[in-house]
Amino acid sequence: MDQDLPAQPRVLIVDDEYLFALSLAADMQALGFDICDIAANRQDAFLQAMEDAPDIVLVDVNLEGGREGIEAARWLREVCDIPIVFITAYTDPHTIERIRQQVPDAPVIAKTVYRDNLARTVAEVRAS
Repeated sequence: MDQDLPAQPRVLIVDDEYLFALSLAADMQALGFDICDIAANRQDAFLQAMEDAPDIVLVDVNLEGGREGIEAARWLREVCDIPIVFITAYTDPHTIERIRQQVPDAPVIAKTVYRDNLARTVAEVRAS
């Protein structure tokens, strides 16, 4: 018997700290998301986003090769029109300002307390 069940929302995680990314993936699955993939760098993120069409992308600022997460997020939003949430250890004023300039309105969650804010932030981003 075929039933049209609503598809689970899909998330792409862009973070080069693999153990953290796995933990984040488990947390997102607990929130009802399917995991498209985990990308460790900008190029992998682009390829995965184009192939898997996620509903939301969680991005770290510091990826393999430097702080290219902001540029990756800007491209993903502009080209793929995907909502972005930053989950990063870099929450200093300079980095937050760079995020605001390149990816306006993207929420930023500190890695140290992300579990406290993840469900609420993801729900807000998906609703807008």
